Amino acid sequence: MLTESFIASTRAVEEKTNATTAKDVGVHVYDYQPNPSLRSSFRKSSTQPNCLAANATHIFAAQAEKSAVHVYSRERGNQEAVVPFQEKITCLALAGRYHGAGTLALGTRGGRLLLWELATGRQISTLQSHLQSVTCLAVDPTLNFLISGSSDSNLHVWSIASLLSFSQLSQDDSGHPSQLSPQRTLSNHRAAVNAVIFGHSASKANFAISVAKDQTCIVWNYIDGTLLHTYLLGSNPLCLALDPADRAAYVGFEDGSIQILNFYKKSSLIHPLYDPDQQSTPTQAPSSDRWPLPDSSSFPNLCIQVSYDSTALLSGHENGKIQTWNIAKGKYNTQLADFNLPVTNLSILPPTGFPNAPTPNLKLHSIVKPRYESSLDSGNAGHSNSIIPSNYAFTAQFTSALSFSYTPAHYGDLDNALTHPSFPTSILEEGIAELAALNDPSTHGQSTEASESLRKENAHLKTQLDNALRRQREAITKVLGLEKDRFRREEDEVVKRARKKRRRVRLMEAEERRRKVVMGEDMGEGDGDGEMEMGEEREEDFSSDTDEMSSD
Repeated sequence: MLTESFIASTRAVEEKTNATTAKDVGVHVYDYQPNPSLRSSFRKSSTQPNCLAANATHIFAAQAEKSAVHVYSRERGNQEAVVPFQEKITCLALAGRYHGAGTLALGTRGGRLLLWELATGRQISTLQSHLQSVTCLAVDPTLNFLISGSSDSNLHVWSIASLLSFSQLSQDDSGHPSQLSPQRTLSNHRAAVNAVIFGHSASKANFAISVAKDQTCIVWNYIDGTLLHTYLLGSNPLCLALDPADRAAYVGFEDGSIQILNFYKKSSLIHPLYDPDQQSTPTQAPSSDRWPLPDSSSFPNLCIQVSYDSTALLSGHENGKIQTWNIAKGKYNTQLADFNLPVTNLSILPPTGFPNAPTPNLKLHSIVKPRYESSLDSGNAGHSNSIIPSNYAFTAQFTSALSFSYTPAHYGDLDNALTHPSFPTSILEEGIAELAALNDPSTHGQSTEASESLRKENAHLKTQLDNALRRQREAITKVLGLEKDRFRREEDEVVKRARKKRRRVRLMEAEERRRKVVMGEDMGEGDGDGEMEMGEEREEDFSSDTDEMSSD
């Protein structure tokens, strides 16, 4: 039986000091469908919005006003670790697949980002890119990009691969490693950014959406940093969710209401968000698409999520209640749960119970606590020429047998290296030879000359490839033009043959009528129009000849 669940986290309230309330604060796993019920709870946790992340084995909760993250094991049902940091953590996001090991991204009050590899313990810290605290983080579906929003009204786009790289590629104007700096900045908001989210597409046409205290919602093309569209909301938005099919966005407000932003409400021949005619003009969110709570005692909407089947919307409120909304009818549905404390985060989990569901190959039973090490610090390396730390180790469990189709005769060196059960002998021998060459001073000059020769050869090959692509495009354009001309000539020939055939039939009919007149036969009804038809024939012959002359 299919089961849909979600994780909800709450925040402690200073005014409520009774023992029962203090005991209830924490993280809760709740079954939503088919039978709503509380499955399990993890106590002693207080989180702010955007401070919860989870995968198949663990739950990560950044503690409110503290420099620590609580890690809970979903398998064992207990608190696995309390991880301290040097700065207060204000938001976090998980970059990785739901089943498997990943990287936890954390935003700090000082405006920096921390990246923690859960299976290795490696921790990377960026520069202070934001002027104020980081308020929200989001990871794109391809796991290549990370967006950070801040109270300074800016959003930064980061390359996750660059942040985790061991190599120092280049330096910026300040002399810092460029891979620890954002790729671009999105700066059209005029107040603190409250939430940011990515679309679900893995293509280059994917987009990101952000809401801020300036009462705007902006859709971005985060690949090139352009603004696609701006929505004017009319009040302060607190949270944001996106339809699984990227058809609409949902915004939660301080009065507990929900605003739907339908991207396809305006008709357009192309995607509405990429239509130049609609990008330049902001859109005022219509009041008819705003769903209020039924009672007058409305509390701020701190978090919202869309259900797996896109039929319902879940919202967590300041008064501790979780409400459900009917998306099809566009109105409030019912109350789902009440935790007596502000519900600050909701995270919808993938449904379970599918028949013949694939078994994940990797499982992270226990996290490796972070240890700070700069990827560019040679002091942590195995020797002076190494850039990978000697104590770098990946700790996880393979939960199923790995299948290998290892047939060296049919694959190249790269395929053999990827599919070999261990390491191919050729790679081991090549690695040993390279290590030996590093310790031989006589080979350093030769290595430099070989590298320069290889760079020149690569540049030459790139030039040849660009020329070949240019010639290919020119050839394709020429072939398409010839095909178009051929098709036009064939169509003209078909029209000419039809007209000639029609003229021959009419000439035969006219000859038959003249023969009947000469022989004195009864021509019957309609034959008296022969002269008129002959005139029409002559007109058609003249028009046909004219068409042929013009086509020639």
